[in-house]
Amino acid sequence: MHEHLAALPESLREKLKRKTQPDFISPMKATLVHEHFSDPGWIYERKLDGERSLLHKKGRKVTLYSRNEKKKNETYPEIAEAVGRLEGNFILDAEIVAFDRKRTSFKRLQRRMHVKHPDETLLKEVPVYVYAFDLLFYGGYDLTALPQEERKKLLRSLFDAEDPFRLLPHRREKGEAYLKEACEKGWEGLIAKDAGAAYVHKRSKKWLKFKCGNRQEMVIAGYTDPEGGRLGFGALLLGFYRDDKLIYAGRVGTGFDDDFLKSFHAELKKLERKTSPFADYDPEDSSIHWVRPEYVGEIGFTEWTRENRLRHPRFLGLREDKEASSVVKEGA
Repeated sequence: MHEHLAALPESLREKLKRKTQPDFISPMKATLVHEHFSDPGWIYERKLDGERSLLHKKGRKVTLYSRNEKKKNETYPEIAEAVGRLEGNFILDAEIVAFDRKRTSFKRLQRRMHVKHPDETLLKEVPVYVYAFDLLFYGGYDLTALPQEERKKLLRSLFDAEDPFRLLPHRREKGEAYLKEACEKGWEGLIAKDAGAAYVHKRSKKWLKFKCGNRQEMVIAGYTDPEGGRLGFGALLLGFYRDDKLIYAGRVGTGFDDDFLKSFHAELKKLERKTSPFADYDPEDSSIHWVRPEYVGEIGFTEWTRENRLRHPRFLGLREDKEASSVVKEGA
């Protein structure tokens, strides 16, 4: 047993589970809430605007997994190399990000998310970093039954930050003040975590999302023809699943650049179908092209209407790390 694990109090060592390191484990997910709070028993972290990643190292083998088990080594080779330099066998929970000045930017990360084997020019133009925030497995021991705060302490005692590998800082107790600061800085929000909670491989109320604005993953199920001098397509038709039925949630027509309009239009044309995939929306509109609902987009918006429509939506980017069939309306 590693000296840092051996140094834990006996009551905590009893929570350690000796086992073979798994290849992939499902990540813990946070629950959205609108009631924000401060509590000395909770810690608060910056909600990063990037791609969730589970960092696995066993011997010389390094694997970067997305939250839906896709391997990302070829997409982020500099992250894989940095993880390979770290000591020990482990699984870390982390987020890969790109920056637009001082803010993490999902939109900027789009230039890297969908590219395998990036060339030197792209590596320099869009550098990425990985922020580790949890330690799940180390040296042959499953640590998930340990309290959150103890996993944090081990993370910081076992690993040193060296770019592009970083450790995500956190604060105790003053959640509401930190959220106010986060929103003033233009961050997406905070993640609040019960300091005494174990790590579970599902969505939990022991991790909570405090958001500064509204965002939602949405299924892309159609598009409209462009108007005027616009390229590619006009708007994307969006939806979410409820009881295995795709529910219409409106259209988004902003947030695209010309390169995306052209390239994504070519991908959508490959998925065209004759009938509406929505259970509740099939207008007689010749400008609409229906597509198989395979792509997922990240959408920013101001609020939901009573009719389950997004108000003032804006497109932020495509997500490869979530299956379309798992997209539901996120509620507090």
